[in-house]
Amino acid sequence: MPKNLAIVGYGKMGQLIERLAPEAGFSVGLKLDIDTNVNQAGITPENFRGVDVAIEFSTPHVAVANLERLCAIGVPTVVGTTGWYGELGRVRKFVDISGVGVVWSANYSIGVNVFRRVVAEAARLMAGEPEYGAWAWEVHHTAKKDAPSGTLLQLVEEMQRAGYSRRIDVSSNRAGTIPGTHEIGFDSAADTITLRHTARSREGFARGALKAAQWVIGKRGLHEFGEVIFAGDAKRERQPAD
Repeated sequence: MPKNLAIVGYGKMGQLIERLAPEAGFSVGLKLDIDTNVNQAGITPENFRGVDVAIEFSTPHVAVANLERLCAIGVPTVVGTTGWYGELGRVRKFVDISGVGVVWSANYSIGVNVFRRVVAEAARLMAGEPEYGAWAWEVHHTAKKDAPSGTLLQLVEEMQRAGYSRRIDVSSNRAGTIPGTHEIGFDSAADTITLRHTARSREGFARGALKAAQWVIGKRGLHEFGEVIFAGDAKRERQPAD
């Protein structure tokens, strides 16, 4: 029996999620767009009766309000919108109060999340090599609202958490219809290391969001997407040695 999915934000990503939803075991029972969800008017207990989970892909200025209303009526949610992370502390509080599960991420591509781990390890290894400077760069399509992207900022944070304390030069571009390219580099007088992830389409983001939607049903609290795809690592770490 397919799970009932609601899509909040029916733009390009919402339409792609609808197309791929049956492959992930979902039927789309509700779609809210810019006209049917003015001031969160579409997020009501009546509209969401029977909905198992929602995926939110709207715009930064309404995402938090959408999420707050979804939590208030008890709907587990995957938030795909970026550019609102300055309010992450407030979001965590109302998610905890609601008792429902929410997954957030700057990027739902599985490849990007693996890339984050590679970048963090490179930064850890370079932290003690002062002759190497670092840069972080990205390019996206012209319609993307936030610049630098949430993904690039998250990569920089990963580098800093890994111990790379020197300056990281950050830049971004917007052009054409590019789905997204992220590049991290380390340069010295002797050589250059370049790490790059290039998205070929938006499908990777949509499939990742659907994977998160499968996982979050029945969960509580705020979770980052890495917890979903690297859950097996945490289990292995908890297992006692032979």
